[in-house]
Amino acid sequence: MTATSPLAPLDSSTGRRPLPRSGRKVMRPETLAAMQPTRVSRARALVNKLVRERWRITPQRFEVDANAAGTVVYSIQAPRQEFSFIAFSRPPSRTARTGRIIGQAWDMMGTLNEGPATDTDIAAARQELPKLYQGRATPNTLTWCRCNRSLRVFDQALAALASGSKPPIDELGKVCYLMRNTGIDGNGTFGTRPFAALGADHALGAPLEAQLLTAYLMREFSCDLIEHLARLAASTAVTLTRPMRRFIGVGNGSALGLIFFIHNHPRLIDAWIAAREHGIAAARALRLDVGDPRIERLLGLVRAAIVFRRQDRAHYEAFDASAEVAADLETIVPALVELRDTGCIGGRRREYPLDVLAARLERRLRPEAFETLLSLLLELVPDEVDALAARIEGEDELSVNPSETLESLGEYIRTEYQWALATDMSRPDAYRYVWYKSRSAEEPRRGGREEVPAARELGLDVCGELQRLYADLQCRPAALTVARWLLEYPQHRHMVARIQSLRGRRYHTPLANINAADFVPIRLVRLMNVTIHGIDKTRDFLNRNLRGVLFHGAPIAADLTAGYDGPTFYPPEPVA
Repeated sequence: MTATSPLAPLDSSTGRRPLPRSGRKVMRPETLAAMQPTRVSRARALVNKLVRERWRITPQRFEVDANAAGTVVYSIQAPRQEFSFIAFSRPPSRTARTGRIIGQAWDMMGTLNEGPATDTDIAAARQELPKLYQGRATPNTLTWCRCNRSLRVFDQALAALASGSKPPIDELGKVCYLMRNTGIDGNGTFGTRPFAALGADHALGAPLEAQLLTAYLMREFSCDLIEHLARLAASTAVTLTRPMRRFIGVGNGSALGLIFFIHNHPRLIDAWIAAREHGIAAARALRLDVGDPRIERLLGLVRAAIVFRRQDRAHYEAFDASAEVAADLETIVPALVELRDTGCIGGRRREYPLDVLAARLERRLRPEAFETLLSLLLELVPDEVDALAARIEGEDELSVNPSETLESLGEYIRTEYQWALATDMSRPDAYRYVWYKSRSAEEPRRGGREEVPAARELGLDVCGELQRLYADLQCRPAALTVARWLLEYPQHRHMVARIQSLRGRRYHTPLANINAADFVPIRLVRLMNVTIHGIDKTRDFLNRNLRGVLFHGAPIAADLTAGYDGPTFYPPEPVA
């Protein structure tokens, strides 16, 4: 019997069934930044839902002239509910273009509404959308949105289609979209329907579903628009192939405001990351043997990720280059081939082979390559992961438990927040930066304290507040209740409510002092963009902004009702 024989004795030395990773490991900013889109990420979860439920998305009105001015209406049919997307296309402005909220010119403005689009809805949207902050949405409105063309790529692709040829992939592949999202507003903004009012039975009742469906419709609109304009320009124009349409996503840019979202919605962040980590643990606990089709499935996914990374034309500043990640992923292939052919890892049969493989690779791979592998493991347990994703929710309200004693609260802080207590907040650079909202740009900012001395601090000072709270706990008897203590120290009420309300959760707060000079904001922005939203190819800009692409490789509207069973992410570049 050889060491690589399928009949080799089972090595159960790995011990217990794999468990989810600890919060101390997962919530480090460098780990959060390395995480990749998964089946739990909202964009991918939404796509799987649209395919599974066979939603129908059809243009009902496409009245756009050769200058790109006009009105477009889409009907969206869910199994038990109907929606409409009303979009106003505009000729691209070469001036006053910006992705910021203070912009004054967009190539498209739109609204996602409940119910079919009526003439009244269209007229109200046409009147109110351009006002933005001074505008008011109709009661059936879920989101307002805006997007702009990628001018150079859009123009090149339009010229190619009009001339009867395909868009040049060498240029399109640099951005992977025709239009980019410059704002999606919902959850009460401008009078849109609040998320809490939708309810669990609503077709878009999961967190961020309405916003991500809006982005998906932007993507459909961009492809429909360029084909429409090409037909108006030339009778011999061709359309985008289906592989090309799937390759094209919608661009997305994000900045520092997402860090406020993370701190303001700790239960939701915890639920998202917990679903991901429990799914990974379930996959690592699979018992696999020779010929198990799930091994071949994982091998195919890793190879697709390698091709995707090899073809990535984006330039990265703060993150690993895709070529480096691809090289790391290639080292996984021989181990998976061995597992497929022999049932062994390293020449020995294992009770939990994927857990053994992951434990070995964690020490050898770049974090981004390792997290890519973990993200692909979720595809081996799709039913379990989809069930976890369906339960993602998180109330924003935090409340105080008044009857807890100071002894109990202090012990919990020492156990669960030791990282914050151990952070040296007396260093000169511990409060280097202040977080505030720009008066002129209406956007979150981070600046040196000496540069904006009058700024109102909006960031969550977890480390400083916890240390001050813990010090004040020592000033009163251990048997005193929290209620009586807060009468003397009311300034700690919010942090006490946060600590008590999040008790028992692992993944709610990044382990970082966001005011410190060495804090890298882009890491937490990437957590939201990549892990939560599901954005690919997130390239950094000035270490605080991210630009990426949503629904890259996702099935198009025409696929949804056809029982699509092809790949939904990591698309290869289309062959001309």
